[in-house]
Amino acid sequence: MSTMGTLPAALGPVTELVGRELEAAMLRERLRDPLVRLVTVTGRAGVGKSRLALEVVREIGGEFGRVEVRDAGAPDTPSALAGLAAPPALADLPARPAPVERQQECGRVLLLLDGCDHEARPGAAGALEALAGDPRVVVLATAVEPLGVYGELLLPLNPLAVPGPVRGPAGGAAAAADPHELQEVASVALFVRRARAADPAFALTPENAGAVAEICTLLDGLPLAVELAARRLRLLPPHLLPVRLRDRTTVLSGGPANAPERHRSLAALAEWSCRGLDAPARALLGRLSVYEPGFGLSAAGLSAEPAVDTLMDRGLLVVVGEERGELRLAVSEPVRSAARDALAEAGGEDAARDAHAERYRTLVGSAQAGLRGTAQDHLLRELAAEAANVTAGLRRLRERGDAEAAAATVLGCRLPWLVQGRLREGLEWCDELGGEGGPALPDAVRARLADQSGVFALALGDPQEAVRRHRHALALGKGVGDRRQNALVSAHLGAALLEAGDPPGARAVLVTAHSALEAMGVTGGAAGAAASLAGVLRAEGDRRRAQELLDRAVEALRRSRDGRGLAGALRKEAALALDGDEPARADRALREALRLYGSVGERTGLPGLLEEFSLLLMRTAPAQRPRTVRLLAAADTLRAATGAAVPDEWRSAAERARTDLGARLDWTDFALAWAEGVRMTASEAVAEALSAPAPTRRPSAGPAPEDQSLTPRQVQVALLVSEGMTNRQIAARLDISEWTVVNHVRQVMRRLGCSSRVQVAGAVGRWA
Repeated sequence: MSTMGTLPAALGPVTELVGRELEAAMLRERLRDPLVRLVTVTGRAGVGKSRLALEVVREIGGEFGRVEVRDAGAPDTPSALAGLAAPPALADLPARPAPVERQQECGRVLLLLDGCDHEARPGAAGALEALAGDPRVVVLATAVEPLGVYGELLLPLNPLAVPGPVRGPAGGAAAAADPHELQEVASVALFVRRARAADPAFALTPENAGAVAEICTLLDGLPLAVELAARRLRLLPPHLLPVRLRDRTTVLSGGPANAPERHRSLAALAEWSCRGLDAPARALLGRLSVYEPGFGLSAAGLSAEPAVDTLMDRGLLVVVGEERGELRLAVSEPVRSAARDALAEAGGEDAARDAHAERYRTLVGSAQAGLRGTAQDHLLRELAAEAANVTAGLRRLRERGDAEAAAATVLGCRLPWLVQGRLREGLEWCDELGGEGGPALPDAVRARLADQSGVFALALGDPQEAVRRHRHALALGKGVGDRRQNALVSAHLGAALLEAGDPPGARAVLVTAHSALEAMGVTGGAAGAAASLAGVLRAEGDRRRAQELLDRAVEALRRSRDGRGLAGALRKEAALALDGDEPARADRALREALRLYGSVGERTGLPGLLEEFSLLLMRTAPAQRPRTVRLLAAADTLRAATGAAVPDEWRSAAERARTDLGARLDWTDFALAWAEGVRMTASEAVAEALSAPAPTRRPSAGPAPEDQSLTPRQVQVALLVSEGMTNRQIAARLDISEWTVVNHVRQVMRRLGCSSRVQVAGAVGRWA
């Protein structure tokens, strides 16, 4: 039988691996490869390297003639390894022959060398170099960083997946999702299993699912941290635990007594992770600890920092995403919490937060010139990616009493916050800084804050409140004498009056505002006023003059390259086209608006645009009913995330559309399509809409699959049936159950009017 050395405590208890099926399979495959000599599992401390390695050794150890497990940090490890490659004694060989395909490995030695880090690293690397001469020795090492030994194969181990953004009226984790769906996320599954070990009565429920999702996200999905958090349920209910962790994850402790010290608390884990860092790397780590996760290299001023590579190699600075070619970074937890604590103890936290706030104040300010031009899409996406840091910088400016800098930043965030759908937050910032009881600010600044708050109120679906705020802004601006600003406020007031159902009042202020803005050469403002005035003329039945004004506005917005403003004008053009029974022109305008919204990452205007496109799709392509349901569901969910109310006109139209679609589709098909739409991101919803056939397109021969209202999955099944595949083969191809395929085939045959699979194949052949 194989021999195995005494298992070091560092390997931890024997527990089931969660969410590591792919990594375990890859590791088994590499260790079984006769050409592989060294595999190093790398990853930050607490990610589960040792546990994965030990589990794989347990699974395949019997395929080797001898197995040794060593702690690389133990003093006797190098000398103990010196004779490891000696031929195994007869008693060391397996008592029963291994399978034929494994017989060639019976003389091989499998060495698990755990914890090749810090002081143990040089000795481990030297020992591995000494073992390189014997082809029978296969080494599986675990380390934070690669060992740098010739022939080393790496298996990077990342933290477990965490729940995606939770969309709901509040946009927070408390609005969380279906517990059954959430438990499919690896970090949540691990939390639930360990929570049940601590409290057998624990269950994931709709009431605690949001808190559990937030816990796993705050802990970056780090397995050790998730397990320590689950053990805390003995002391705290799930909804209170995130409150303890939001500012400082290092409060978690209580690991097993037989575990290494670094595995007993997150504070100890963070200290061990930073051991051996030089002074520049430690200083950079402290400075970056005040940044919110997801900052860019350029935003943080890191482009020329040599210590960045050091921190990334150690897993202390991790990549959390990418935005148009630039990496998004974060200081990993619990290191971030520990570094902030150390910074505070050293008296450097205030200076670091001030520098951070100044950097993001400058970022917002410098973006203003390009937000209405050719760089709009790039700048809006960059500011969206840096949104958490912009907010953190704002909080610091407010905290230190720099009201004018905070107000300037809030004013600079008008367009970014509108695009991001952060409407309630924007309204609250405007009121806090510019409202009664706020800090002393010049009237000109307070007038601009009041005007901006009106823009947010209108976007939230409250035009009456928007009118009140814009009139307050005009009153404040009278004594300032800024004609340009007052004309812009009047244009905003006119748009709000139109939405409030007062076209005559809107006309009165918009005519004056448009004339003034044109005279002053304020191109964007004049175009926006013209588009609103076109809406007034349309409401009054003067389509010709409305179209003339709108054409001029669209041309001006195209010249200025204001994509978001152009999308808004195109939506008005589509409405005019539909009034004139020109669905093809309306379709072209709405598709261009969708592409523009997609390019800037729009959230506020997108739900309304999706609904407008859905209603047009119902009119021009009734066979697209499942797609229409998906788009309406996506619009409903995306709007809820912004907190905006649905305008009465659209509420009734959308309800009629849903009722009609529900009557024309089977209940299960409607429910499936609606569920698919709810799960769509903004970009996916845009892509879904743009993939719909245009009104002028018609199939060349025979009915297309969606003419019989097949779902996308049913279309896939029909195509595979036409290729002669069996139900079992289709199930394997689509990764669904065979019974699900049977149901889909029945639905396809019924909807296509077919009585056999041969007839289905014939119907599919006519789609081309």
